[in-house]
Amino acid sequence: MRPHYIGLMSGTSTDGVDGVLVRADDAHPVSAAPSDAPGYALTLMAEASLPLPDGLRQQLLTLNTSGPDELVRSALAANALADCYAQVVHTLLDETGLRAADVRAIGAHGQTVRHKPQAGYTIQINAPARLAEHTGIAVVADFRSRDVAAGGQGAPLVPAFHAACFGLDSGRVILNLGGIANVTLLDGGVRGFDTGPANMLMDAWAQLHLGLPYDREGRWAASGRCHAGLLAALLAEPWLALPPPKSTGRDLFNLDWLHTRLDAYQTSPAAADRPRGSTAAYHPPVAPISAGDIQATLLQLTVQTICEAVHQYAPTAREVLACGGGALNPVLMDALAGALPCRLSTTADYGIPVQSVEALAFAWLAQAHVQGQATCLPAVTGASHASVAGCLYPA
Repeated sequence: MRPHYIGLMSGTSTDGVDGVLVRADDAHPVSAAPSDAPGYALTLMAEASLPLPDGLRQQLLTLNTSGPDELVRSALAANALADCYAQVVHTLLDETGLRAADVRAIGAHGQTVRHKPQAGYTIQINAPARLAEHTGIAVVADFRSRDVAAGGQGAPLVPAFHAACFGLDSGRVILNLGGIANVTLLDGGVRGFDTGPANMLMDAWAQLHLGLPYDREGRWAASGRCHAGLLAALLAEPWLALPPPKSTGRDLFNLDWLHTRLDAYQTSPAAADRPRGSTAAYHPPVAPISAGDIQATLLQLTVQTICEAVHQYAPTAREVLACGGGALNPVLMDALAGALPCRLSTTADYGIPVQSVEALAFAWLAQAHVQGQATCLPAVTGASHASVAGCLYPA
């Protein structure tokens, strides 16, 4: 029997766990060889999703900032997340009729709660030993640390997988619209980097004002109008001007970041409050911006940062293939289609469901780890050398 792999992903949006079970051809090398058609040697056999329990989701979000008992809380959250992972694994096995012994390894990324490669660390909440114990399957986890140790960003992790799927000379850009947006540029080499927030800020704003986990189909954003002044203030974030390699996350783009810039934009000192002799231009206080207009502005922030990245770093791209949860947001996709310099489609047009791409990538990364193939690439992460991603926890 050909070996099987499972890929699990709970992304920055913390909405749930996506899992896939694939059949792999281990005789086919895991590589980024040019190809006009998907050539990643994985056959998708089953998909499963599980919403994260509200309590666990909130705990994971809270762990993005320091707080009391965070070591204990992170350990308990890791165990609970591993239990959710195990539930998805058992669902996949039930759907396919396979046994644990038929699966070579599980690729489980965990939940990123800190990501500061410039300080030499990245932290993913996970309990891979517990997952291996509860499933009877070896687990590959901790995919970022080796690259960070080699001086890299440890992210994004999936460009090598994208290259294996779509070919090095395809003239395509693969755009992942998760909590953070990242792009893979396939133009004769493999490059990739984060461009800024995708769904993260829009989801947080919807939760704050609508009490909903996200703005379904972008309807709330569509009801508002982008505020040009606020958009310019958000685009002034210095990180956005950094050249790749670069990566980011909730450490930077969060509600505190948004409120700080919103407050600074909406309030400016009256002329009488300026130092005597100041020649600074006077800007009267800005009228409050409606929550709906802010949502529309956040959507445009996502669009503009992505489009600027494509314009600057992939000017000859023929096609952008979107995946991730944001690819199911028609308002966001329409805005991107109108702003990008080339055709926009989705990975589903090439047979890869948009919600399954990252889970598939971690199944592929698990296979690569088992085969000893380097998938963390210096051209992507800025590391001093390529490295094999992940650590293996035997069954």
